Amino acid sequence: MLTRREFIGSITLPVGVAAAAGLSFTPAALGRMTPRLLEELANAPGSPDEIAQNEDYWATVQQAFTADRSLINFNNGGVSPSPRIVQEAHKRHLDFANTATAWALWKIQEPQREPVRERVAKQWGVDPEEIAFTRNSSESLQICQQGMELKKGDEVLTTTQDYPRMITTFKQRARREEIALKQFKIPIPCEDPAQIVKLFEENITPRTKMILMSHIINITGQILPVKAVVEMARKHNGGIPVVVDGAHALAQFDFKISDLGCDYYGVSLHKWLHAPVGTGLLYVRRDKIKDLWPLMAAEEKQDGDIRKFEEIGTHPAGPYLAIGDALTFHQAIGGARKEARLRYLRDRWATRLVAAGGSASAKHKTRLHTSLKPQFSCGIGNIEVVGLDSAKLADHLWDKHRILVVAIKHDEFEGLRVTPSVYSTLEEVDRFCGVMEGVIAKGLPG
Repeated sequence: MLTRREFIGSITLPVGVAAAAGLSFTPAALGRMTPRLLEELANAPGSPDEIAQNEDYWATVQQAFTADRSLINFNNGGVSPSPRIVQEAHKRHLDFANTATAWALWKIQEPQREPVRERVAKQWGVDPEEIAFTRNSSESLQICQQGMELKKGDEVLTTTQDYPRMITTFKQRARREEIALKQFKIPIPCEDPAQIVKLFEENITPRTKMILMSHIINITGQILPVKAVVEMARKHNGGIPVVVDGAHALAQFDFKISDLGCDYYGVSLHKWLHAPVGTGLLYVRRDKIKDLWPLMAAEEKQDGDIRKFEEIGTHPAGPYLAIGDALTFHQAIGGARKEARLRYLRDRWATRLVAAGGSASAKHKTRLHTSLKPQFSCGIGNIEVVGLDSAKLADHLWDKHRILVVAIKHDEFEGLRVTPSVYSTLEEVDRFCGVMEGVIAKGLPG
């Protein structure tokens, strides 16, 4: 049995990790994640926290990806690569569509969406008739933002940390229809859910007709108390609808949409589910579908059909069908194991860099804008090296070390958003930490 160190240095990497993890499969099976391997991953013994620290297990997962190891991609919060089985499924569906496009695309592939819809709905605890596939969370959320009836003077409420594209959507409605957009600040980070609910409630006025809130704030990784805000909002103004931006939540940590009690939920599936780029999901509670207008026109007979939100004209079926393969990969790992691993990676770099900034010899202090308490965050973290321009620091990491992170320059704070994923290695995390520790100790090179 190979140790982790021996495994990393081995030319026969896939075979080595198979032996170390006690799994029995060939290199070809490893690369393609065969049903047998998926089953063995799913049945690997150990609690989520134990599996999170089992590097042999995650080395197996890492080999499912075709990631370029000449760089370190810690911007999986923007878009994540798909594992090989998803890539191959996507290509397979595209190839089939081109055999006889009109027949293959509309007669064969479009109906195949329905089993995928059913599986996704079951995974997250909702009715298949409440799930529409979209191209990303922006499309999903704009269906809700643009599709609800608002009149002049009506007010929509959100925080100052919500996603810029969604804020832009409301600002355009404000220009066109003279509605009002109201934003308020929340603590960075916040470890008191009741305070978040109170801030939402205090900012409601008699004119408030819609609330937008993030399940996870994309720039800090803060998890917000969606269910509590939804329940509070239903007590005001005859029931204020809450549109939930779940772009970063679904498949990053383990929950059911049905647990949230919300009516509207929008997601990008090309982030934490590892589905093809350009896939998203919209959940609308069944009794709310009829009164929500689609972005693109649908026939009147579709008013109560969730599929009216999929009326976007001719489009490829392959990306949506490959969502099923991404779900299979996710299920093999398991939501709880994935959550534990992502949090383990985040804690590894975050605690180390906080400690580096606290050293008496450090030239720069560090400030973590993300709570490390598990109920308030998961795989996303944001850290500031005090006194350094975050954009210049991100440029240095990329230009000199091929490490990709995101510089966040917000009116209320700045820092680096760091988002490893399940294919990230401890060696990559530690290499990132080593570079950052050098900057913290000495500053950026002249």
